[in-house]
Amino acid sequence: MAVPDFQSLMLPLLRVAADGEEHPLAAARDALAAQLKLTVADQQELLPSGRQPRFTNRVAWAKVYLQQAGLLQSTRRGHFRIAERGRTVLEVPPARIDIKFLQQYPEFAEPRRGKDETTPDVVATLPAEPELESPEEMLEAAYLKMRAGLASEVLGHVKAGSPQFFERLVVELLLKMGYGGSRSDAGQAVGRSGDEGIDGVISEDRLGLDVVYLQAKKWDGTVGRPEIQKFVGALHGKRAKKGVFISTGSFSADAIAYVEHIDPRVCLIDGRRLAELMIDFEVGVAATRSYQVKRVDSDYFDEG
Repeated sequence: MAVPDFQSLMLPLLRVAADGEEHPLAAARDALAAQLKLTVADQQELLPSGRQPRFTNRVAWAKVYLQQAGLLQSTRRGHFRIAERGRTVLEVPPARIDIKFLQQYPEFAEPRRGKDETTPDVVATLPAEPELESPEEMLEAAYLKMRAGLASEVLGHVKAGSPQFFERLVVELLLKMGYGGSRSDAGQAVGRSGDEGIDGVISEDRLGLDVVYLQAKKWDGTVGRPEIQKFVGALHGKRAKKGVFISTGSFSADAIAYVEHIDPRVCLIDGRRLAELMIDFEVGVAATRSYQVKRVDSDYFDEG
């Protein structure tokens, strides 16, 4: 089954703590997984960032919200027990504990009031039904949405530029990625080869111990297998071991399958991936603002 949204985990998590004992969050998470009959694959499904399992994240946020409302209390780092208010709730338990239910408690409701024009722009891109995702998931979803939009915009600018601009862009990106030596060396290597099927040669490292052959041209449509075979033929003529084919368009499935089983090794970079690399290595983009996601440092508040 799919991992329940974090609000659906609140009541089950509170019931885990109903015995009044101190519970490690990890043990409570295992108990919930068994109760919900989640498979190992369900529990290991990652957030889009790839940094944390979705189930782990949602259980943690369920605990945070229950604590903010005074139904659970933190005893020490990674541990909790039920609070007196939580016991009262379980005496006549609701069908579901969610944000709407928790709004009855001032400790929970007050910090969420007073949103105004100072709220970060990122909030405008959050999902219409935030109760289905934890706050961290919403931030990740908003980031991925903005990144996808930026990639499309970047690619549009690349396609609108001249061939000379595209050549300079390739040099800049490769240097940022750690290829080549100096800017002048890379500039002389890319776009100056003149050999059929090869647009440039650049050092794989700053010492020039190995080289990479390039085909980097603007394409409006789909690059098929014949064009890749022509490039591979040129690589064979140079006895080259590595090649990179960069296109502002896309590659056909046949072309992609072809390079998976040949020698030399050939990397295909389509327009979408080119834009993503430009974002990752800050070529043609600039940061406007950044947000840090912080957590409480439990060790700081430990008086033991």
